[in-house]
Amino acid sequence: MKRFALFALILCTTGCRSQPPQPPVRDVVVWKPIASWSGRGNRQTETFTSDTGGFRVRWRTRNESAPGAGRLKVVFRSGDSGRPIIDAVDERGVGEGEEEVGDNVRWYFLTIESSNVDWTVSVDERLRGQTPARAR
Repeated sequence: MKRFALFALILCTTGCRSQPPQPPVRDVVVWKPIASWSGRGNRQTETFTSDTGGFRVRWRTRNESAPGAGRLKVVFRSGDSGRPIIDAVDERGVGEGEEEVGDNVRWYFLTIESSNVDWTVSVDERLRGQTPARAR
């Protein structure tokens, strides 16, 4: 009986200790590069997969052959069926920009339609994480 009482006392004192306070954390977004493409004219990219369904598309057009005649259109398509999923970019002229778009976890490919401009398009996947919060 004494052994049982001693065992219960040890178990209770070690099991009842409070956990040390956890440092505060903050949510962060990290961008994982998927791929980058460049060219002039139309292109269909290779397929790529998404683990999160969230993307950042960065694009740039230059060397427009006739003022106001340039166009860039980027569409995410289903890697299984080819159907359009996300119209990510539809721009005219020379410029650059960034769009955040999202859908489901799946296989994708891009169709890039271009006329009268050189273009560069890159896709990054949005990953969510946590990092220790800074003291204020």
